[in-house]
Amino acid sequence: MSWGYSEIDGPHTWHKIFPQAAGPRQSPIDVNTARVTSDTSLHSQPLQWRYVPGNCKAIANPGYCWRLDVNGEGSELSGGPLQAHYKLEQFHAHWGPSSEKGSEHTVDGQAYAGELHLVHWNSDKYKSFAEAAGHPDGLAVLGVFLEAGIKDNDELEKIVKLIPHITHKGQTTDVSNPVDPAKLIPDNKHYWTYLGSLTTPPCTESVIWILFKEPIPISERQLSVFRSIKRVGADEVHCDAEDANIICNYRPPLPLGNRELRECGHH
Repeated sequence: MSWGYSEIDGPHTWHKIFPQAAGPRQSPIDVNTARVTSDTSLHSQPLQWRYVPGNCKAIANPGYCWRLDVNGEGSELSGGPLQAHYKLEQFHAHWGPSSEKGSEHTVDGQAYAGELHLVHWNSDKYKSFAEAAGHPDGLAVLGVFLEAGIKDNDELEKIVKLIPHITHKGQTTDVSNPVDPAKLIPDNKHYWTYLGSLTTPPCTESVIWILFKEPIPISERQLSVFRSIKRVGADEVHCDAEDANIICNYRPPLPLGNRELRECGHH
């Protein structure tokens, strides 16, 4: 089934093909800091992670972003709002046409230039990512805001260098220079957490979101390389070249509804 971010197939149409996209537990949301509850239990169980840089195997273009696929062995995310151990499956980014917008989550209505998602699955309870994705406690995603500036981000630069090899949809290339996911997490570990969904179809409501308050830097040049990725295959040359670039791949915020938005550490 075809979906995307245009007027014809964009987020406002997804629920027609993927009914879950209209559910009560959808992501992203606008973090309304006035509505946040401070939860002391989150402090007693600190969020912990461990990653193996050499296990970031390949980078792919699925037609709507770049995605770095990971062999999850040896990786682990636990603590905080999580009741189990989660393995890293992949990480990817969302961005916009300019640096004023591009993040999926917003904070008091304000967007960042982009957002990084580190997607994990509950390996204590489930046998695979696919199985975990169908359960309410199946996935945990670390969200990291990308703030545009003049300085390159050294760790993201390793990904930027690989993007020319995956310009077209369906292309994939090996990661030769190990990428360390831990270096993509901000120094300040304060975060917001809530129960949500995948932000791309099928928008399954199986994600425990952990959204870091502090953004990490990315340069305008690096963002422009992200926007050079195309949503068409190399054989689909009839497409207007400009039109084929992925310059916008974020889903706008959805209502929090009666869900609880908790924080660990004050903003």
